[in-house]
Amino acid sequence: MNQPGHIDKAMKKQSSEEIKKNITRVKTSIDDVRYLALQGVAFRGRDETADSKNPGNFIQLLKYTRFYSEEVNSVVLENAPKNAKYTSHEVQKQILHVLAKKIRKQIFEDIGDSKFSIIVDEASDESRHEQMAIILRFVDVKGLIQERFLNLVHVKDTTSKTLHSAICSTLASHKFSLQNLRGQGYDGASNMRGEWKGLHALFLKDFPQAYYVHCMAHRLQLSLVAASREVDRVNEFFTKLPRVVTAITGSTRRLDELEEFQEDDYAQKLASGEIESGKGANQIRNVQRACDTRWSSHLSSVASLIHLYGPSCRVLENISNDCAHYKTRGDASTALRTMESFEFIFILHMMKDILSTTDLLCKALQRKSQDIVNAMRAVETTTKLLNQMRNEDWDSLLAKVTMFCQKHDINVPDLSAPHYESRRRQDGITNEHFYHFDVFNAAIDVQIEEIRARFDDKVLELLKLSSSLDPRDGYKAFNIGAICDLAEKYYPLDFSEKDLDDLKFELKHFHADAPTHPKLQNLSSLAELCHGLAVTGKSKEFNLVDRLIRLILTLPVSTATGERAFSAMKIVKNRLRNKMNDDFLADNLVIFIEREIAETFSLDAILSDFSDLKERRALLKYN
Repeated sequence: MNQPGHIDKAMKKQSSEEIKKNITRVKTSIDDVRYLALQGVAFRGRDETADSKNPGNFIQLLKYTRFYSEEVNSVVLENAPKNAKYTSHEVQKQILHVLAKKIRKQIFEDIGDSKFSIIVDEASDESRHEQMAIILRFVDVKGLIQERFLNLVHVKDTTSKTLHSAICSTLASHKFSLQNLRGQGYDGASNMRGEWKGLHALFLKDFPQAYYVHCMAHRLQLSLVAASREVDRVNEFFTKLPRVVTAITGSTRRLDELEEFQEDDYAQKLASGEIESGKGANQIRNVQRACDTRWSSHLSSVASLIHLYGPSCRVLENISNDCAHYKTRGDASTALRTMESFEFIFILHMMKDILSTTDLLCKALQRKSQDIVNAMRAVETTTKLLNQMRNEDWDSLLAKVTMFCQKHDINVPDLSAPHYESRRRQDGITNEHFYHFDVFNAAIDVQIEEIRARFDDKVLELLKLSSSLDPRDGYKAFNIGAICDLAEKYYPLDFSEKDLDDLKFELKHFHADAPTHPKLQNLSSLAELCHGLAVTGKSKEFNLVDRLIRLILTLPVSTATGERAFSAMKIVKNRLRNKMNDDFLADNLVIFIEREIAETFSLDAILSDFSDLKERRALLKYN
């Protein structure tokens, strides 16, 4: 009785009062659907009959809503006609689709004729369906970088041609012109990475100005850890680390013991004056697991193990001595021997220093507003710090590790003695030489090499020329020749010969004005400069400069927005909602992710689009 479509023909000849009641019912349903979608929770319950004790979120929310308005109470649920309750799941999906469609239309209007880039990532959902997220990056009328989630598309295979076809179809269905495509960003997976057969190459073939800049944020974090594992001893360390963490935190009893030993440890350190008390200080912590899908988790894991080294060893000692099960005792004993080895302690501290140095770069690249020039500066700074660590920090690291070992009664080998592998090879390598050059230097070298390998020569030239527009330090890097080369060589479709001639003179006026303008001086990024031009109205005066800056800012820096989209997907399509169809999931995600747009639409605007559905017109519109 609750299904739409079975509408009595007599209902089409309604009075104004009946139409008004229908509108109230629909508006109430729209409010409830939007609220539930913004929270990412399920609409339906297992049993939605009138006498159900738990009818589901939508019906339950509708019941609460009626208590606050007599007008609503008099027209919903049992007070509504059986064929016009507007509570069926089909109605909920229609309202959801109308709202998602309005969001996508708003994104299209925000972009307009502006140039944009695509950011694409893929992952499996709870039903093991391969889903591809499509995000658009552009600069809005206010000069602000925007990354908007457009759609989630189910792809049956992940070959480059299939993904290329799916992306083109999706953009065309939402009326986006691929002629305005100026950048591509992917997660670096093998099917997207190939120079000739990769996805980015397929787009470059038809749209040569859709430049591919290797997206670095999450991929860089994983690749830096993976690069470190090219060093055999570091690879052994990261193989042992999860086993050690599991042995320490593998049960609730061990976690309770870890907390107790932390409290004892803090009490002793406070009594000895080693640490000080204070608000928020000396909090109880846990040993973190390293996980490839969590930001900075490898750094958190090694840092937490150093911080909780003493309590962790006590937990392992208790298990190895008291546990009744032989396997658990053996695992704890193995983990304890691993933690008490000098090599493990050395690499633990070394990786903390290395990952701490690269972590700031990885975090910087997670920001949606980050521009490519600032990103490259972060890369250069990180590379410089790694080189400095390699050349200057060996002695301080060794002293720190030695002090830590002495504090915890760990045997420090004679560093001047031949390394045990050296004795077998008879090459005379000492312990210090091995840890200094074969482990420490080697681990940093592969990090530096991995960072440098992120960009090819063409992209490096593009970024180098783009840096000539950097407003940092009073436009110190400003170079008219390089900027004109950038426009002529990389954006010939966006600048005619006349534009290039005018650009030279416009740049001269810009350089004479911007460094002394109160709202254009003391800026630290291209993103700030673009926003400043829009706010001051200078974007009209220097329209060619503004056009070039916007083109550079469309270049994607990271796939962080894609990663966040899949985090949202795990919230929306969870184990209890694993039967959601693909369109319903996509509509839910658009509303959940782009909530700031979804909240701007008035009830009347949504009602208008909903009433335009064929079967709704007679019920919701006056004659």
